[in-house]
Amino acid sequence: MELYQLSTTTVLLLLAAFYGGTYFLTTFIKKDQEDTDAFMVSNQRIGFGMGAASMTATWIWAASFYAAATSGYTYGVSGPLHYGLWGALMILFIYPFGRRFRALAPKAHTLGELIHARHGSSSQLILAFSNLLGSIISLMVNFTAAGALVAVLSPLSFQTGIAIAGVGVLSYTLWSGFRASVFTDFAQLVALMGISIVIIPAVLFAMGGPSVMLEGFNNMTLEQTSLFSMDAILNQGAPFFIAVLAYAIGNQTISQRLFAVNKNHIKSTFLTATLGYGAIVIGLGMIGLMALTLGVEPLNGEGNNLIPQMVSTYLSPVFIGLFFILVIGSLSSTADSDLSALSAIVMADVYGKNLAKGKVDPKRMLFIGRMTMVAATMIGIILASYSFDILVMLVFVGALWGAIVFPVIASCYWDRITNAAFTSAVLTGLALFCISRFELLSMTGFTGLLFELLAFIGAGVVIGLMAFGFFGKWAGFVAGTIAALAMTYFATGFLREYTVLLSSLVAYGSSTLVCVVMSLLNKERFDFDLIAQRVGHYDNRNELAEALKNKKSPGNAGLNPARLAKES
Repeated sequence: MELYQLSTTTVLLLLAAFYGGTYFLTTFIKKDQEDTDAFMVSNQRIGFGMGAASMTATWIWAASFYAAATSGYTYGVSGPLHYGLWGALMILFIYPFGRRFRALAPKAHTLGELIHARHGSSSQLILAFSNLLGSIISLMVNFTAAGALVAVLSPLSFQTGIAIAGVGVLSYTLWSGFRASVFTDFAQLVALMGISIVIIPAVLFAMGGPSVMLEGFNNMTLEQTSLFSMDAILNQGAPFFIAVLAYAIGNQTISQRLFAVNKNHIKSTFLTATLGYGAIVIGLGMIGLMALTLGVEPLNGEGNNLIPQMVSTYLSPVFIGLFFILVIGSLSSTADSDLSALSAIVMADVYGKNLAKGKVDPKRMLFIGRMTMVAATMIGIILASYSFDILVMLVFVGALWGAIVFPVIASCYWDRITNAAFTSAVLTGLALFCISRFELLSMTGFTGLLFELLAFIGAGVVIGLMAFGFFGKWAGFVAGTIAALAMTYFATGFLREYTVLLSSLVAYGSSTLVCVVMSLLNKERFDFDLIAQRVGHYDNRNELAEALKNKKSPGNAGLNPARLAKES
């Protein structure tokens, strides 16, 4: 079977219309003298609508399409839920902690700045390194998806698709940075929702309607027809659930929006984004379920071909063109967020906190941010062109993010955690993750039992932190203890068979254990008020203008960026 292909001219016109239109939109917000803080977080003034749209569009990336459909095809009825629901909950579970981050560091641009003010450079650089690696991988994945889409649906080559996507995203993000990303996200999400509402029902009715789909349930196994399939829970749902907090803490695109949204709108913004993401991605996963009920075999055995295959088989060229724009829009919205995240990390965490040494030059910082975007785009294009297997890198970053969750969150609430405790906890969690994930030791006998016990602690940590975020300390402690005990009773001697789930939980459990033990040995207390004093803005032109507008003396504003940087 061959997929329908658009002509080269049609694809080039669609790409030119999309990236040209997006660039045109950014000309409305372009400034001759860009503000450094606006370039990174829009001066913390993003409103509810823009914030929710940007959060949703950013989190729907190319993998959301392909992986959600593959999940529906593999696990049946529960598959789309186990991909879309947990991704949506990631957005939901981070906002209680996000409000704490904003309260501690109201002028921060990255989570790394907060950790630098709390612990110093080594802890901050661990977090910054994990953020950089994650964003580069995300950028590479999105460029790869663009190349694959162009190659599948047109005569153009894989490398041509990568190059066009890279240059297109960079062109509209380079000048205004994060402001451009958020502004275009809004338009891209409106297009995404509109096209999704058309594409998904169109495929359903083109294949014969709901009745044909229901008849196709006879083609499914008993596990695939169950909404509570243990196969789906243990292989897809549980690992995703464990990763919820890790991706929320470790991904700068999320924390960047936490620091950019107006603090009064954080809750409403993230609740709305949760619903938007869940609805769209679960709907896309249903296309995989439709393919399963019809007995469709993925082209070349690749699950990633399912959605293009279904669209190409059942829809007209006009709908295929709309689908093409849908995917390009989703991957571009995430790619421009990755560029903005990378530039903010290098500007604030690398230059601002470690290279400038108290002598921050806003213009130089802005130049560094733009050059970071150019370099990151080139790296992303080169890595994507080689079609590297990204699984190992994703696994490594996921483990690193899992190992930093407890140290990062606890550092914002518990005044006894030290830099040594933070660093040791992350390194220990990462090391034990690698041992279990890559089975460097045989997970049998005492070794298997030891790693299972660490994983049970990790399960308690995950549940406890989620409960803590919404209901407070004691609720978190009780929920975490019950979860750990339940896992000990039900999963001893059993969990070691599920390597991905075991190793992810080990990263949480071991890092928490080391962090708690070392912190209990520390008698000193940290004053959290110091964080707000140590994290400030780098460019005070807007605030000086406001001070003048309000007839205040600029000298009283106390906004000198160099002084703020020196204090930190």
